[in-house]
Amino acid sequence: MNLTGMVYRPPYEANSLLLQVTLGCSHNKCSFCYMYPDVQFAVCPMEQVEADIEEAAEAWPNVKRVFLEHGDAFVLSADRLLNIADSIHRNLPNAETIAMYASIQNIRRKTDAELRRLRDAGINWLDIGVESGLDSALQYMNKGHTAAEAQKQLLRLTKAGMDYSFNAILGCGGAERWEENAEATARLINAVQPHLLFLGTLHAEPGCRLYADMKNGTFRECTIGQLLDEQELLIRRLELDNTIYFGSHPSNIVPMQARLPVHKEEMLAIVRQTREQLRSKLEEYPVRGGEGSILSR
Repeated sequence: MNLTGMVYRPPYEANSLLLQVTLGCSHNKCSFCYMYPDVQFAVCPMEQVEADIEEAAEAWPNVKRVFLEHGDAFVLSADRLLNIADSIHRNLPNAETIAMYASIQNIRRKTDAELRRLRDAGINWLDIGVESGLDSALQYMNKGHTAAEAQKQLLRLTKAGMDYSFNAILGCGGAERWEENAEATARLINAVQPHLLFLGTLHAEPGCRLYADMKNGTFRECTIGQLLDEQELLIRRLELDNTIYFGSHPSNIVPMQARLPVHKEEMLAIVRQTREQLRSKLEEYPVRGGEGSILSR
């Protein structure tokens, strides 16, 4: 079974079967994204998908979790997703969860009844790049949704019984609006109460609009000190009932995994401790490698 093109997956899908059902991303316009710059979006033929599932069943018959590739497989129609789920369950009877990337736009295009049917078919745990709760940041990042639209669609998922990861990015507001970004993003997260909060930090690679804007000064990125301040403010403002905080992305100055609200004070203490350790570098910018990884602290 072969996957076409560069393959991306959330870190917590490391042990999942990766099954390609689309090529590239249907939106592919986010200002910070460099994942599929030259890939024309396409839907994989159902015959190919079924053949891959049958091949996987021979090699890994006891798979419990399947992650659909590429960028936003949830763009597929409910009927197509249900057909894929049916084939997975017929060939991989131990499969319990079918996960994938999703966007606010392609959640919006599905009815409540379709969402419930998809959940009943084992489709769950969508990985959603919400990124921010600040409308000006969402507009600049060209996400294609507002904070209000994100709230509405995420609450529809909850009503349908679907778990999801709310992906947020520190620094989306830039150096001028880091405080507003933290406050607005916390409000949105509190409103929807996600099962998992996945936190990364804004970075840019050649080939995306953000990279060019950082180079020419149109977008002023946050300093190390501002990013730490934003992370602390975000955590302080979160009022969650039971959410996993997954902040171990390599782009983060303070990587941590925890559960909110039980670890909130410990998390804040870690951020403050890191600020003290880096007090001589607070006015500097992070030095980054691949996927935004921090090369020096």
